[in-house]
Amino acid sequence: MEFLSWTIEDGVATVILNRPPANALARGVILEVNELLDAVENDDGVRAILLKGEGRFFSAGADIKEFTSITSGAAFSELASSGQTIFERVETFSKPVIAAIHGAALGGGLELAMSCHIRLVADNAKLGLPELQLGLIPGFAGTQRLPRYVGFAKAAEMLLTSDPISGKEAAQLGLANHAYPEEELFEQANKLAVKIAKKSPIAVKNALEMLQFAKPASYYEGVKAEANAFGTVFVSEDAKEGISAFIEKREPVFKGK
Repeated sequence: MEFLSWTIEDGVATVILNRPPANALARGVILEVNELLDAVENDDGVRAILLKGEGRFFSAGADIKEFTSITSGAAFSELASSGQTIFERVETFSKPVIAAIHGAALGGGLELAMSCHIRLVADNAKLGLPELQLGLIPGFAGTQRLPRYVGFAKAAEMLLTSDPISGKEAAQLGLANHAYPEEELFEQANKLAVKIAKKSPIAVKNALEMLQFAKPASYYEGVKAEANAFGTVFVSEDAKEGISAFIEKREPVFKGK
């Protein structure tokens, strides 16, 4: 694969996302996540997956420049729906997926992390959904998963202000399971992954299946509505302005059109 690589030891597939400089989630990266799941699903030597980012970040978000090649709202909705499907596969995967987050998990990066079963973070990491400052909205189920972890009020604040929170606060809110000093993060994440990998695979598989029943029924309606709204927003003049401003490194001027 071009953007993902992995090694297997003690039943843990340690997967590294490597797309410098910020591990942005281009379409090709998301498709490789799906290919990864294909590769390890029936591998009895893999009992847990540990996902982390190479370099300074876990993932700083979607590839905004890639959006400029898409012009129709329907195509944007399809992009969102495709990403949602793959991230849903991560969340419902038969083997536990653990995200080890350092640096930043923003936008699509956080949406990927939220689809993992367990999240461990560096206490100085930044986590957030900054799409609204670009005139956009999250499109990979971020509007649906975030309230499940941090509650409606905090999710509304994070979405509407675009302000990130620290890894330490993420752990306090329940968005992350634990926060560690960055120099300890990967050791602790690997230790947890190995501990889980020693459990009965059939018991783990069934436990993960049962957890899916805890999802609210409205979730599935919500992600479909999010994909449609994603397409509507992305063809607005404000979205074009927000994307242009991001690329040109200036402040956007939104007009509500």
